[in-house]
Amino acid sequence: MENEILNGNEEIEEDFEKLLNESDLKAVFFQPGEEYNAEVIQVTDEWVFIDAGSKSEGIIAVSEFMDDEGNVSVKTGDSIKTYFLSSRDNEKMFTTKLSLESTGKEFLEDAFHNGIPVQGIVEKEIKGGFEIRIAGKTRAFCPFSQMGLGRIEDNSTIIGADLTFKIMEYGEKGRNIILSNRAILELEREEKKLELKETLKEGMTVTGVVTSIKKFGAFVDASGIEGLIPISEMSWGRVEDIGTILSVGQEVEVIIASLDWAKDKFSFSLKEALPDPWADILTKYPEGSLHKGMVVRLEKFGAFLNLEPGIDGLIHISELGKGRRINHAREVVEMGQEIEVRINSIDTEKRRLSLAVVDNKKDEEKDNFKNFSQSGSSSSGSFGTLGDLLKKKLGK
Repeated sequence: MENEILNGNEEIEEDFEKLLNESDLKAVFFQPGEEYNAEVIQVTDEWVFIDAGSKSEGIIAVSEFMDDEGNVSVKTGDSIKTYFLSSRDNEKMFTTKLSLESTGKEFLEDAFHNGIPVQGIVEKEIKGGFEIRIAGKTRAFCPFSQMGLGRIEDNSTIIGADLTFKIMEYGEKGRNIILSNRAILELEREEKKLELKETLKEGMTVTGVVTSIKKFGAFVDASGIEGLIPISEMSWGRVEDIGTILSVGQEVEVIIASLDWAKDKFSFSLKEALPDPWADILTKYPEGSLHKGMVVRLEKFGAFLNLEPGIDGLIHISELGKGRRINHAREVVEMGQEIEVRINSIDTEKRRLSLAVVDNKKDEEKDNFKNFSQSGSSSSGSFGTLGDLLKKKLGK
């Protein structure tokens, strides 16, 4: 009988535990500073209500999700990364970052140990970096090397800026705090990169903004990645000065040429987004047609002529010599010289044009001979034989 009672109690305990598991009513103990993935279940004027798991609801100040214009960046159903702060009035307080005014200094050590971002105001430039105000009136230090992702040209431009930082060092009970804005930006970039790897593909057309111009190309920030447009990919034609085509801050449409996620190297092409001048080459430059071009390169074997951006042709040295022997194209023509040429042949696969210099005198002689031949053949039919012409003359 006693064994039956014991067995019955064990079964009741097992059933009760099973019910707890099934109904997900097990107690969840949140640790300050611990990270949680939460789902937004409601957004109000003051609070964002979240489900942090196991049906545990919490709240985050809506101000954490507002931009400068007062727009809220989250909505019901969004998944967000949060950190538990504390329980207040039976409500669990969470945060995405320790805010400037509403967070006390007592949370900073937790933020350091758990990697919680903190909000800060750049107060002023000091030796080696910047003085930052966090958690009310707490002073911290951010080295120059840890501000932003790249070198800041003018430090005065960020004084007064409201930025997010990671606490890299926390010493002397909060009297020695070193921050990094760079660590936050690098983390955001890595997270963004994971998303972009799923959406960006080589050959896609994207819109970007020119961030800097170098002698070898221009850097463009497009769709969250910064890549290089090499000078060879600027235009279908020859580019001597990139500044004549692009300027910093300019919006451009580019083709993604390559994506190396492992090395963080990305390249774009501007010319591939432009019409290909060789697309209708046979229509614009049929064999035998005459055109004018400018000498852009001189070689031993001939001179290259530019007919339009992206269309270059070669006058072989045998064409330049006009029957006499020459050793280099510069003996006959010079850079920048305009020359009238005839299209000799077109190789569309190799994108090559063979050109010949137009000799107006010879061409005129050819045309006269052609006209003479045509008129001569037609005259014999109109005026008869030579004997007929003599008779006509004697008759006069």
